[in-house]
Amino acid sequence: MIEDIELETLINEVYEYYGFDFGSYSRASLKRRVNRIYQLDGFAYFYEFLSKIRYDPEYYKHVVDEITVNVTEMFRDPSFYSVVRNQILPLLGTKPFIRLWHAGCSTGEEVYSMAILLKEAGLLHKSLIYATDINAKVLETAKKGIFPLRMMKEYSENYRDSGGKEDFSNYYTANYGIAKFDEELAQKMVFSQHNLVSDNSFNEFDVIFCRNVLIYFDNDLQKRAINLFDESLSVLGFLALGTKETIKYSIAPGKYKQLDREKIWRKIR
Repeated sequence: MIEDIELETLINEVYEYYGFDFGSYSRASLKRRVNRIYQLDGFAYFYEFLSKIRYDPEYYKHVVDEITVNVTEMFRDPSFYSVVRNQILPLLGTKPFIRLWHAGCSTGEEVYSMAILLKEAGLLHKSLIYATDINAKVLETAKKGIFPLRMMKEYSENYRDSGGKEDFSNYYTANYGIAKFDEELAQKMVFSQHNLVSDNSFNEFDVIFCRNVLIYFDNDLQKRAINLFDESLSVLGFLALGTKETIKYSIAPGKYKQLDREKIWRKIR
């Protein structure tokens, strides 16, 4: 196990050598993830671990990938997708073109979930989904639209619980233990690397999803990210966060209205 002082040394060294700043990450979750890598990779001494990160850029990349990967699933929290399906998509349907941003999209399960909802609402043809993550490795996975076949039973249940009426298996082809999702869905997605800590807004969106990413950030960084979303969201657009996340301390009161009990806010001015 690494000590708090060692974690601070690691943060400083990574910033000094590579310019990557973990300083704003929540210390508890950062420590947990670093300890996991430290143990999995079989280090006995912290200085060996630090030296490997310092002098082996490939290993440094591996560490950043491991720290920044977020766990996700298709139609995660079905009640959330039910609100998107029944309350948000009908309002977006009147627009000539719909832009959506999945920030911190990880391996892409939620991006494909959203594409399926848009297809079922008859809106996919006039939508574009931007999917970004800091982690290049997960973006490669997301682009392929390939997920483990063993997960499909659970994803299919989530889909039904969210109000899905189709046969979920129509959306993918099963082969050798993997499920490859339809190219029609992927054609409406743009994947790119984006860092919520240091990068700026790159478009104006009707919906922004950033679910269960901000919990890994400290308060200052959460505020920065939420202000970035605010800048990137059109008036009357929707912002969706994770179950433990809020905009309450970051945005002036009266600018957004919360929908339902779900963590979805509509920008009203």
